[in-house]
Amino acid sequence: MIISLVVAVADNGVIGRDGGLPWRISSDLKTFRRLTMGKPLIMGRRTFQSLKKPLDGRDNIIVTSDPGLRPEGAIVVGNWPLALAEARRCAQARGVDEIMVIGGTSVFADALSAADRIYKTEVHGSPPGDALFPAIDWTQWEERSREKLPQGPRDDFAATLIVLERKSSTGAGSSTA
Repeated sequence: MIISLVVAVADNGVIGRDGGLPWRISSDLKTFRRLTMGKPLIMGRRTFQSLKKPLDGRDNIIVTSDPGLRPEGAIVVGNWPLALAEARRCAQARGVDEIMVIGGTSVFADALSAADRIYKTEVHGSPPGDALFPAIDWTQWEERSREKLPQGPRDDFAATLIVLERKSSTGAGSSTA
């Protein structure tokens, strides 16, 4: 089972502001949908709340310490290990081999040691924000592909999708791709 992080990161490390994205980049949203469709998603409560409702065609697994959070159409768990176990079950039921971790900061931090792949959209700008991608040792990762995303007239910044895979010498991942 491949564990993948899906993140858009600005040049200054920002991934969010005031519970949402600090930019508008329509090609990144389309790429996110394409990458995650049909797969289980693991996210934190604030990330889920920024979405307003569960994302269609995907299992939405929310990590939260709030026992009162019970949104219809989502699975709520109390910690990362439970989220990963639930995501594995959902992936097997769907017949897919990839679990997508979509944020926020603390969920990314919990998932990093288990991650095999990172779909990183580099946002070519430095907007202000209050959520940052956790520190990561990029020497443990190898770039597999790079794709400049089309920039529309209403997009705030240019962006590039980079797919990284954990180098096999670390032994942490299970990916063979």
